[in-house]
Amino acid sequence: MRILFSSLGLYGHTFPLLPLAIAARELGHDVDYFTGRLFADILASHGIEHIRGGMSPRKAFESAMAGARPETPGDVDAERVAFTFASVLPRSFATELAPVIAERKPDLVVHEFGNPGAGLAADVAGVPALCHSYGRMWQEPDFAEPARDYLTALGAELGVEVPRTDSMTLGHPYLDICPPSVQNPAFLASSAHRIPLRPEVFAVPGELPPWVVEHREPLVYLTLGTAFGEAALLRTAIEGLAVLDARVLVSAGRNVDPEALGELPDNVVVLPWVAQADLLPHVDLVVHHGGAGTTLGTFGAGVPHLVLPQAADQFNNAEVVTEAGLGDQLLAGDVTSEAITTKARRLLTDEAVREAARAMATEVAAMPSPQDVARTLPHYA
Repeated sequence: MRILFSSLGLYGHTFPLLPLAIAARELGHDVDYFTGRLFADILASHGIEHIRGGMSPRKAFESAMAGARPETPGDVDAERVAFTFASVLPRSFATELAPVIAERKPDLVVHEFGNPGAGLAADVAGVPALCHSYGRMWQEPDFAEPARDYLTALGAELGVEVPRTDSMTLGHPYLDICPPSVQNPAFLASSAHRIPLRPEVFAVPGELPPWVVEHREPLVYLTLGTAFGEAALLRTAIEGLAVLDARVLVSAGRNVDPEALGELPDNVVVLPWVAQADLLPHVDLVVHHGGAGTTLGTFGAGVPHLVLPQAADQFNNAEVVTEAGLGDQLLAGDVTSEAITTKARRLLTDEAVREAARAMATEVAAMPSPQDVARTLPHYA
């Protein structure tokens, strides 16, 4: 069977799909993957053919903003975000994927939640499709309502009817990598066809510093992800964590030069990039931005979170972490080094939070694996 996967050209939108794509390839299916240029080598290393295409999210966002320059990610109007993800990007992917589908003739298309354009291309071609989540179902009205209208209009242009409920999924069966206990209750109640799938952290393999495995004092991992990280916030977080009786490992990310963080305390190590999948089993606390990949990865590792959300679904993920007793959060106006110290110190010793985190890891481990789900994919073709 030939399966075509497609995601936006962002780490947080592509990495969640790779465990299933790799499992399908290992089962002997022909797997193609349509996305941006960043992932060509990663896909090739797993025997998956990369087809480069689709507008970059950055270019789409700049087009949607029409020259406006928000001071922070949180300043972006939800309607503009909806226009980007439900009109500009889907139009690009639907247009560019049409000839690919005609040539490759896939039996099944798997598109991620943030890339309905690939799903529209499948619908136009009459190819069965699945929608793959990248995190918890995000149904904020300020985004969902205009997104539905934009997708409905684009679908009408293409001759495809877009459902009024959960428009971003296009009504396709939904591969859900969010543990049920923290999934959106309204979505669980309304979802007609949800396919549970264990979230597995994917990362390019890399060596960890030897002291990570051998550490005796608590280990705190600090990351602000690949999209919204900034040096000022990292410096504040480092100042707050450095006074703890702990080792601190910082992933600077794509947007921050480690040199910009200045002189570091002896118990803090900053690296440009960290093999997060390898690191998480060794840490005692994750201080992060609330991105879906890091949030789900920390769920699976069974350790507490301190979330510093910046934009998009990060605020929703931070609320879920707090409400489920899995950690705590600090919104932008409350972030100080002192506040980070106080909350991190509590989370490193709060047995109730640690027990809740271990229970979450047990729930994640019980979900169907990518290999299990990959074996069922022919049923959807």
